[in-house]
Amino acid sequence: MTWPALPWLALLPWLALTVHTAVNAVLLRRLPSADESGARERVAVLLPLRDEAGRVGPCLEGLLAQRGVPGLTIHVLDDGSTDGTADLVKAIAGDRVELITGADLPDGWLGKPHACHQLAEAAKNADILAFVDADVVLAPDAIAEATTLMRGIDVDLLSPYPRIVGAGSSLLQPLLQWSWLTFLPLRGMERSPRPSLAAAGGQWLMIDAESYRRAGGHAAGRTEILEDIALARQLKRSGGRIALADASGVATCQMYDSWPEMINGYTKSLWASFGSPIAAGCVVVLLLLLYALPPAAALIFAITGFGVPALVAAAAYLLGVLGRVITATATGGKAWPAALAHPISIVLFGWLVARSFRLRRAGRLTWRGRAI
Repeated sequence: MTWPALPWLALLPWLALTVHTAVNAVLLRRLPSADESGARERVAVLLPLRDEAGRVGPCLEGLLAQRGVPGLTIHVLDDGSTDGTADLVKAIAGDRVELITGADLPDGWLGKPHACHQLAEAAKNADILAFVDADVVLAPDAIAEATTLMRGIDVDLLSPYPRIVGAGSSLLQPLLQWSWLTFLPLRGMERSPRPSLAAAGGQWLMIDAESYRRAGGHAAGRTEILEDIALARQLKRSGGRIALADASGVATCQMYDSWPEMINGYTKSLWASFGSPIAAGCVVVLLLLLYALPPAAALIFAITGFGVPALVAAAAYLLGVLGRVITATATGGKAWPAALAHPISIVLFGWLVARSFRLRRAGRLTWRGRAI
């Protein structure tokens, strides 16, 4: 090997990660056309609401339009809303849904796990529990298609991830799908019994009801801000299997309407994603080195006349961009120009992680009027 070729070996980490992203994109589960599976299942759609009058309408209309699952029921819980959410549900759905008034939040519980727990208790006759957030809009065949895939691959929890729209939908929010495809071996996750090797998106979860109760349900994760990940880990601990799927063709999710709302939403939960500040710091530093440093290094090397290092750093940056393009293509996102701003996305993510830990230490984290 000649000396000029040696610097290019530095690209192996970026090349390996991008290849892994591409392999995962090919292997990513996708919802098939619905078969008779839905007709054999009693599916309970569970919708927790707290001050969602501004967005629950499209969600409810999508749920009411579901087809291919004759045994489908819809259960809605109003968790102390003060903006007329319950009245809007009645106006849109009438008696086609079961509207539950949520109980007061007990000590030792967070709001969403408690709401989901109450909904699951109201659906004792269901075979499958479909937890859906108010910001998710489903196409008419979505539940039937998810049921078909879930039973077809024999998993206890299926996380069909919707196409993200709204604030941050190009710059920040695609980092979740990108992180799954880049760092998580998807089929290995399905086969592995390790709880640490688990991922799920709480916007829409399909869970076998018996497996849910065997794992302890949301009661086992009553204090977890990331109740979706906690539930996936509990299912693995109890012997269950989980899978991710791309549902961008049949589901959309507008998590946040504005950048301030998005920043607050991520701040409330990022501290819980890493286990400790040290682990969070290690992850953030690694991401900055891999994806934020290369374009800056390429510019510095080019200005100072180091041609080959500049080209190597530029190639590392472009491999990161390619990973974002692959992710966007596989999950229904927007590839351009957001992929070119991948380093900015990583820096923004690092800032949000730091902000989350800082406000957590100060006891200043709140969400929907409740302290976390």
